[in-house]
Amino acid sequence: MAGGLALIGLTYWAVHRYEWAGPLVANSLRAVIGDDHVAKLEDFVYAVEDRVNRLTRKNEKPQAHWQVPTPAAAPAVSAAPVAPGATPRLPPFAPKDPGPAPKAWSAPGDGKWVPMLDPRRPGEPPYMLKTLLHPDAGRSWAEVFVVAIDLRRVRLYAVAGTREPAADSPEGEKYERAALIPSAHDEELLGAFNGGFMTEHGGFGMKIDGVTLVKPKPNACTIAVYNDDAVRIAPWRDIAADEAKMRWFRQAPECMWAADKLHPGLQGGKGLKWGATLDGETVIRRSAIGINAARDILYVSITNHTSARVLADGMHHCGAVDVAQLDVNWSYPKFVTFEATDGGTERRAVALADGFEYSPDEYIRKKQRRDFFYLMRSDTGLPAPSGYVAPLAAPKD
Repeated sequence: MAGGLALIGLTYWAVHRYEWAGPLVANSLRAVIGDDHVAKLEDFVYAVEDRVNRLTRKNEKPQAHWQVPTPAAAPAVSAAPVAPGATPRLPPFAPKDPGPAPKAWSAPGDGKWVPMLDPRRPGEPPYMLKTLLHPDAGRSWAEVFVVAIDLRRVRLYAVAGTREPAADSPEGEKYERAALIPSAHDEELLGAFNGGFMTEHGGFGMKIDGVTLVKPKPNACTIAVYNDDAVRIAPWRDIAADEAKMRWFRQAPECMWAADKLHPGLQGGKGLKWGATLDGETVIRRSAIGINAARDILYVSITNHTSARVLADGMHHCGAVDVAQLDVNWSYPKFVTFEATDGGTERRAVALADGFEYSPDEYIRKKQRRDFFYLMRSDTGLPAPSGYVAPLAAPKD
């Protein structure tokens, strides 16, 4: 008995310390006892962890993870007419601060957008902003980190991992998977973040470089990038007719928010499994992607100790009207930016906040077993990546 408890304790410690430990333990157990039993075991472990936290951390105050600078005066935008042939000047990327949610639990700086400046170009207007929320009134330690990305000046790309999503067709099995960000894109690379679930956990579709790796499911929430760089997040049935205009798509569980409406399964009730295995009420690390009504701001979130509803509410609070949950569990959700090494000859990944699992080689030198997304500046004249198709008409609703 004591040996078994010690083994469980050692496993828990390893999973929360080494990024490879969680996948190794979970996948090994699935091979022995099956998905359903592993899901129940994970639910049990996370429930115990949450109960311990609620007993030991109930008086803990929400914690900030970065300094929020004093806002500077916004630069004046000239109202002078644009000269013939000149490119119109974009307004500054300055979405309204969402504010803390709820105020009673907020840490200093909650709900304020903080510029994520590129250290290579410190005088350049930011392409991305970040904020932190503590939206669970019952858990002050529950955290929702959100990054807002200026889609007027940024392109979103998807990359298939070496193993996931596992192909369900001969065409998909033959697809050559680089599983890395192309080195030619290093100079304009802004950030990268995790993708979705393994194929066995819901069979969610993916198409990339003209190859369907996994067939789309009609009700699945779909992240799609069109040939004109437009981004959509919507149920597949709503956008399937536009597939020929898509550069790529990746699917997730049913949309948490769709057209500014919360999924009925997140409005109450028991038994919801958000992500094919873990219960939606499981308090766990989660990730999500969303977009605003104008479709010019992309939102990416990673969390600590949140249920599916808390994640969905946090994304909506920041401005997302369409939201798809991405991967979950301790090791997978991450958002990284990139900076030069001390010698300045290579790039290295840097986590959005402390406590998230990652390696300095993440996405750029270390091949990824699972799919992921990355972000690149689009207003610099850099040639489009391989597989880029000439722009077509914008998608219609």
